[in-house]
Amino acid sequence: MNIGQAAQASGVTAKMIRYYESIGLMPPSPRSEAGYRRYGEQDLHLLRFIRQARRLGFGIDQIRQLLALWQDRGRSSAQVKALAQSHVDELNQRIGELVAMRDTLSHLAMHCHGDDRPDCPILEGLASADLPGNLGAKSDCATNAATTCGTATTQSGTVPATATGAPVGGAVGDGDTQVARHVP
Repeated sequence: MNIGQAAQASGVTAKMIRYYESIGLMPPSPRSEAGYRRYGEQDLHLLRFIRQARRLGFGIDQIRQLLALWQDRGRSSAQVKALAQSHVDELNQRIGELVAMRDTLSHLAMHCHGDDRPDCPILEGLASADLPGNLGAKSDCATNAATTCGTATTQSGTVPATATGAPVGGAVGDGDTQVARHVP
């Protein structure tokens, strides 16, 4: 079958099939006399394996390892499990980061009046916080006397902290003022 038929049968686009061949994830396909790529059932099986691994969020290097393990009949299942568990741990970390981002944005949006006034906690939070580095950080309001639990004081007023324990940002100083963000 040609690359279009292989793409349709495997669920992997022709562009991705060519890419997987170019990076050595799958062997180059044999060519017809006219120079067209030719694929068989074994190639489709390999493409479906790659597609499933991609759907589960595995990266190219991890898929390369999985393919090597899949093709090695002498492997131990412990090797496969270790690779899968490592990926599960990465996914859990990413999920935690995404939940913190969602909760931070939801909290900021909830506290924005959305009216004709220029005051906006969303913009103030984005302008004054280093969100990516601090989303997973925790704050202990009882031991930090420089902060007021549940809010962050800025030159333009008070910005709420997140509802989940993730601060809008850490302490930020501009030389004249210190801005502290924290959570209860």
